[in-house]
Amino acid sequence: MEQQGSDIITNRYKKFIKTVCETDIVYALQNHEGFATSASVQYDDENNRPVGVLCFWAESGRAKSCSINHWENYQLTEISLTDFIENWGVGMENDGILAGIEFDQNMFGYEAKPLDLILDLVAEIKATKKSISLQKFNGIADLEEQAKVANG
Repeated sequence: MEQQGSDIITNRYKKFIKTVCETDIVYALQNHEGFATSASVQYDDENNRPVGVLCFWAESGRAKSCSINHWENYQLTEISLTDFIENWGVGMENDGILAGIEFDQNMFGYEAKPLDLILDLVAEIKATKKSISLQKFNGIADLEEQAKVANG
């Protein structure tokens, strides 16, 4: 991938972090079989196969614009930021899959390791002094500490 394209994708990721922390909503595409997925172009598993990528967006319009081709039967769904952090982020880490952030119609997007994504969200939450109610952690500091330990 050329550098300019890489910069665009990185900037989309940064905007995703800021936007979902402002709106408290993460968007995904879902059908009766599950959620929109792709294959990593950056990471392979232990069998040299691309790691699975579960796709998310900060804005409904961008997500809807991707409901074409093999995602044409998918519908927009909303995930609360808290649910996304506590359940989706941790679940993706446990399942060994990546978060695909702000993928476009050409299937280009930012591939984030789940714990890195959680830590970036925590940093934005702390930087903006946002209040967030967590059910599975004793506050944002506990979440951050556990994510850092698990991330090595």
